Amino acid sequence: MSYRHATVRTDYRDLASGSVLHSAAGFPAFPVRLASEIFQRALVLRGDDRPAVVWDPCCGSGYLLTVLALLHRDRIASVLASDLDPEALSLAERNLALLSRAGLETRAADLEARSARFDKAAYGSAAQAARRLAVELDAAGGDVPHAVRQADVFDTDQLQRALGHRAPDIVITDVPYGEQTQWRGRGATAGVTGMVDALTAVLPHGSVIAVTARGRKIPLDHGPRPQGSFKIGTRAVALFRCGIST
Repeated sequence: MSYRHATVRTDYRDLASGSVLHSAAGFPAFPVRLASEIFQRALVLRGDDRPAVVWDPCCGSGYLLTVLALLHRDRIASVLASDLDPEALSLAERNLALLSRAGLETRAADLEARSARFDKAAYGSAAQAARRLAVELDAAGGDVPHAVRQADVFDTDQLQRALGHRAPDIVITDVPYGEQTQWRGRGATAGVTGMVDALTAVLPHGSVIAVTARGRKIPLDHGPRPQGSFKIGTRAVALFRCGIST
């Protein structure tokens, strides 16, 4: 299926994992254009023009959320990242710190120092990218409020504590698919179905859950039917709306 919203082939090099945004072995990035497409489809399914509170409950490195907030600052009110893995959360905190002018300026300064120390032009280019992102972020609305919390995506009590007073209306997550990442937690055998059940239990009515995974379709055993689904490249995406089962 073709793109409906992210129809223009944009140069996303400034958002490449391992350049300005932090990366680590075992934490895969996510296609930027596809992330934009999923978010925009989720907005359409949710309806109205309110800026969204966006949550990734399997955040890994936080790359997906960070990219979305930098691309769509004008349509995002705040973001929340959660995961069970402490190593993932540490990396996510570093990436989400880039959702502020100060964070991007600090990153640029660090990259410039690395460029001088190691005499590597790539660091200097990344520093320039960080400063471009800072200018773009300011122009689109400024710093993005964000939080990083530890929670098992299958445990509704932990999810509720992670949410606190927040009421996300869009959830976007790329689920583990057994190559570089695996499901963890006591409910791991429940897979995507168990995750959607747990999320639906803690989200406000009408919130949209967008789940993506590698393969021809999202594996579901039971529960609510997707309100929409599509496949681009090697990834399948399903979109659910809380409180709507058909």
